[in-house]
Amino acid sequence: MNPHIPFATSRRDFLTKSANGFGAVALSSFLAREAQANDKPLPNPLAPKQPHFAAKAKAVIYLFMVGGPSQMETFDPKPMLDKMHGQQLPKSFGELKSQFVKSGTPLMGSHWKFKKYGQSGIEVSELFPHVASCIDDIAVIRSCYADSFVHAPAMYQMTTSRVLSGHPSIGSWVTYGLGSESENLPAYCVLTQPEGLPEGGSPMWDNGYLPTLYQGTQLRNGKTPILHLNPPAHSNNKQQRHLLDYLRKMNEMNQAAEDNELAARIASYELAFRMQQHAPEAVDISKESEATKKLYGLDSPHTREFGTRCLLARRLVERGTRFVMLFSGGGPVSTQWDAHDLIKQNHEKMCLWTDQPIAALLKDLKSRGLLDSTLVVWGSEFGRTPVSENGKGRDHNPEGFSMWMAGGGVKGGQAIGQTDDLGFKCVSERYHPRDINATILHLLGLDQWKLTFKHNGRDERLTDFGGNVIQPILA
Repeated sequence: MNPHIPFATSRRDFLTKSANGFGAVALSSFLAREAQANDKPLPNPLAPKQPHFAAKAKAVIYLFMVGGPSQMETFDPKPMLDKMHGQQLPKSFGELKSQFVKSGTPLMGSHWKFKKYGQSGIEVSELFPHVASCIDDIAVIRSCYADSFVHAPAMYQMTTSRVLSGHPSIGSWVTYGLGSESENLPAYCVLTQPEGLPEGGSPMWDNGYLPTLYQGTQLRNGKTPILHLNPPAHSNNKQQRHLLDYLRKMNEMNQAAEDNELAARIASYELAFRMQQHAPEAVDISKESEATKKLYGLDSPHTREFGTRCLLARRLVERGTRFVMLFSGGGPVSTQWDAHDLIKQNHEKMCLWTDQPIAALLKDLKSRGLLDSTLVVWGSEFGRTPVSENGKGRDHNPEGFSMWMAGGGVKGGQAIGQTDDLGFKCVSERYHPRDINATILHLLGLDQWKLTFKHNGRDERLTDFGGNVIQPILA
């Protein structure tokens, strides 16, 4: 120590008087850089990000059929089941795990016939004549399976890869990984049925432990698409802009170098401000042509509601929304696919509501050159049993069911995997929700192993300990 430096000196004085003042020079440089860094605004967490590799799809529309459509009534024909109608399930097919069906309940054949469609000749139920007309653009996956036959846990597994709630949904992971291509609309939108939410509720589109900005935003039909979006009556546009600028300045005065939560909060304020001007236009279908409205079935009371939401989904991805989750079913059992009783009446009604609008969505995207960059997914939390429930319906069956994908890098006109002759269990390639989600990420150019978020000291990912990309589906 230099005896000429007082003991009670400050650190700044010490650095100035020691080593010819080089310490003070270093300190000044460090403080200047720190001050400069603090002057920079926080980065926008929703800014577009580069994928891990070349992507085939830029956006996703996920059509979720709440309650579990029957695979043997829709996309998985089972002539053997029809022949064995009324007989017992042979023991060779394995044990039936069910909520309500008792042992000894007889098999029940399909109420509808299947026909071959398109150049591919894939068989589709007569319940879906409009979707069947698009079959050459569709890849049907007939060997999906899941781990739970209870609605909510199964729904969580399809959307988060886990049966327990609290994990980020696939739409949250996608927007976290890729950001948004729209500055004026949410990156992740959710379109629910007016009668009510699906049994799994908001955890199906929740952000979990990701920053709140990545949570799905619920949109509704009509002039108020997003609740609480309208500005206060006593505030005008200029006043709001001034308030937001001042709030941003105050937040950035004490920001940390990497404060993701603060950045997300600021970005959410800014997005809400811009949405006040742009969201009403995005959901206003009045300027769509009459031909487009008719294509989606808006001229019919049976298809108008679901058709409107399919049209909204197209308008959203057209304007840069990254992920749209669109539900068919919710609220009372009578408005879901959960056909424990009267499956004939139930599926006729649900297919009538959805068949034409879904086909319209595929055709409309294709005509606008958007299908190549938009991945459309159709699916549910599980399928139904080959045996009857009370002689009129079918119980839950997670051991073998169908989903399909179209557009966005998918090779259409094919059926992948198969269930046994009765549609009970998968007998070839088996695809878990982790595999479905890994495939969606892959088509978006995201590597499931690289898309991680540190939580409780662990690198979390959408597919947990990993899924297998469904290679045959890739174009």
